Amino acid sequence: MLYNTTYTNKEDQNAIDLSVGRAYGFLERIKLGGIGSKRMIIEEVSPNLSHITNTISDTNYANIELRPRGILILINKGLSNYTWVIPFYHLVIYKINGSSIHAQGKYIHFKNTRTFKENKRFFDKLLAIKVKFDQQYIF
Repeated sequence: MLYNTTYTNKEDQNAIDLSVGRAYGFLERIKLGGIGSKRMIIEEVSPNLSHITNTISDTNYANIELRPRGILILINKGLSNYTWVIPFYHLVIYKINGSSIHAQGKYIHFKNTRTFKENKRFFDKLLAIKVKFDQQYIF
């Protein structure tokens, strides 16, 4: 699900919270060692996400935020902010020349730059939380 979060909208915020859970509290953030990634450069997006990236040759940036049942990818386009909500059961991560996140028929590929390499600990934490979430549903 993709939301325009430039301005606060209570209905969108409630839908996000229902989908991936409420944001972690202060103590939980400290225990996890942070819940957000550093800013990463977007190299490529799927055609159905291309309307939220800059069409000029500007650099596109995104951040990832952890939630209890999924992640939020926060994308900046000029003065607008977009949030792509991905529950863990939809999330697929590929590490090919950077990192690629796939879900709901869409994908976003992050460039393999210094800022991406600084986020290695964050991606390790993300994968550990996803595995822990998936283990609840092993049959």
